[in-house]
Amino acid sequence: TQLCWWLWQVFCCLTPFLFCVILTPQMIYRFLSFDHFRDKLVPPSPVGAKPGPTPLTESPELQALLQLLQWPAPPENAAAFASSTSAEKSHYRLLQSQSNYTVGNMLLVSLEARDQSGQPKHYGGDFLRAKLHSPELKASVAGTVEDHNNGTYTLTFPLLWAGAAQVSVRLIHSSETVALLRRIRDSHPSTVTFRGYFVDPGQGSKEEVTECNVHPVSGPTCQYVDPGTGERWFCARPQHHSCNDLVYHSTGIYKNVLSSAEKVFLTTSPPLPCHPGLALTNPSGFYYKDVWVSLGCSSRTFPTSDLALGCLRGKIVHMIGDSTLRQWWEFLLAFIPCKSLGKNCSGPLLAVEPAQGLVLRWRAHGIPLRTAKSKMADMHYLANELDALGGGPDMVVVFTLWAHFTTFPVDVYVRRVHGIRQAVAQLLARSPQTTVVIKSANTGFKSVYGSDWLSLQLDNILRAMFAGMKVAIVDAWAMTSCHYLPGNIHPGKVIVQNEVNAFLSYVCPGK
Repeated sequence: TQLCWWLWQVFCCLTPFLFCVILTPQMIYRFLSFDHFRDKLVPPSPVGAKPGPTPLTESPELQALLQLLQWPAPPENAAAFASSTSAEKSHYRLLQSQSNYTVGNMLLVSLEARDQSGQPKHYGGDFLRAKLHSPELKASVAGTVEDHNNGTYTLTFPLLWAGAAQVSVRLIHSSETVALLRRIRDSHPSTVTFRGYFVDPGQGSKEEVTECNVHPVSGPTCQYVDPGTGERWFCARPQHHSCNDLVYHSTGIYKNVLSSAEKVFLTTSPPLPCHPGLALTNPSGFYYKDVWVSLGCSSRTFPTSDLALGCLRGKIVHMIGDSTLRQWWEFLLAFIPCKSLGKNCSGPLLAVEPAQGLVLRWRAHGIPLRTAKSKMADMHYLANELDALGGGPDMVVVFTLWAHFTTFPVDVYVRRVHGIRQAVAQLLARSPQTTVVIKSANTGFKSVYGSDWLSLQLDNILRAMFAGMKVAIVDAWAMTSCHYLPGNIHPGKVIVQNEVNAFLSYVCPGK
């Protein structure tokens, strides 16, 4: 009897405990059942969840992996598209070229990268893909690319089949584009956003949509931690729902993180912006509906004064030359409302637009100059004018020199241009951001004192002496020679306007 009574007491004492032990797992199971969470994401920050991924700075393995991703970077001053590698201008050649090769050997190819103006590059970092393939045999093998970090690359291909084969190299990204991609990736970690949809069917409230991402979003945030991996997910906290009401997920938006100047790097066939140093094509362009279209770069038109003024805002423009360049001056003054100072035909002339910070200057290139009576003090040699300029990103220099030298032996012109070339080189050396534009000769001379043949001789000299320099050339020779207007050394307004458009295309290639 005593034994039974004792067992009864023990049972009574343990009953609450057994009830808790049995019931609590049932409640937990019911709480965590799929039915309860069938429409919900993992609850935020569950107790006992694993910590998130180890920070990169604390993981030797990840640091070693990052070291594997090192990629040569271009110089900081090579960010412009003009400095980027051109697939068209770059070239490659076989090393140890021979008529026949043996299967099992290696084929070596040397590639020299060149920029948009055809100048050799002196640093690496281009992303190249190479293959050796035979279209007839439908055979191909990938090649390896060795970057020598000096603008040259060695491509290596194993010779694995008998028969004809050809090398193909693709420039996937220039080194400048790679630098852009890396900067965007590292400085804009959320270029793509996602959407989180919060719904609570029990309350009948409307759906709320907020931004979500791998990294915390701005403002109040819901943090979701996966119990198994410790991975985190963040969503902006909804105003009328709890964080537990996250039900759906979708892609958000692709953020616009590139400027217009940067987008050209990632265009499949980018229109090449006009820039100093770009070699002229032959022909350099054509007229279509009275508008000059450049074949060498993406020329622009400035049909309104606002567009032209927007391009020249804050600029100091020095125009030095003859009456054919004064036509540009006169066109700009009639096109853009400016206050003009000075009436002397041989200059110096000055016009300003104070509200926009625009200063336009024109003066003759100095003697010899066929002109009316003018002060000798105003006859400044072009080279001296250039030497007196400080330069800078807001300074534009445009000059022309030919019409008043057709009556002299060629060596007189060569000597004058040689001095001007030295002055231009020194100007660009002390201020590389200065824009220098040269207007070529016009056609329309038909006398012993200045025929087109004499002009062409001097124009060829001018182009040759400035070849390879960071200067732009407006091909007025082509623009005057192919237009339907009668030949005239001082062409009609429509031609002058197209010449000015070409000039402004170099001043503002991407605005």
